[in-house]
Amino acid sequence: MNAENDPDSSLRDRLADEVAAEAAFEGFGWKSLAVAAERLALPREEADRLFPGGGPGVLAFLSERSDARMVEALEKAGIGTMKVRDRIRLAVRTRIEQHAGSKETARRALALLALPLNAPLGLKLLYRTVDAMWYAAGDTSADFNFYTKRATLAGVYSSTLLFWLNDRSPGDEATWAFLDRRIDNVMSFEKLKGQFTSRAQAASSRR
Repeated sequence: MNAENDPDSSLRDRLADEVAAEAAFEGFGWKSLAVAAERLALPREEADRLFPGGGPGVLAFLSERSDARMVEALEKAGIGTMKVRDRIRLAVRTRIEQHAGSKETARRALALLALPLNAPLGLKLLYRTVDAMWYAAGDTSADFNFYTKRATLAGVYSSTLLFWLNDRSPGDEATWAFLDRRIDNVMSFEKLKGQFTSRAQAASSRR
């Protein structure tokens, strides 16, 4: 998504936001797109041109836009100067807070992506999100760690997102506490894995 080279960027933004608002009631379907277009006094064919993929197309746009806004926010926060644990915590929290619409809108989005037909799109969007997080966090790995880091972060982000959807605590405090516990678990596992690897290498060298 490159807004600078897109003459329809502003209009597409507005239409996507209207769809997200309507999706809390109707889901991410053609009806929500039609209602959103009507609110903006857009002809239906114009809405179809902006989002030819319908609901999934709107979701893909919103996700990519949220990723871009997350990266911008993290760079402004000086994420590169933080410890790795703090970088990941901030990245996950910032991305969750970038969700367009209400929590019900997010539930509807996940429900659509959970359908077998849309599962590949869901995985694609999840990968893009965690890849953007690691990019913003300054990850430069190019070996097997590149994939393991993204797989691990995908688990942390997904579980925290699901917890957030049902969190009614003030300021979503319970969600951020849950996120801290998930990161602690991952860090403990990575430490244990590192110790095991070191011992295995030491044992092998003695043979």
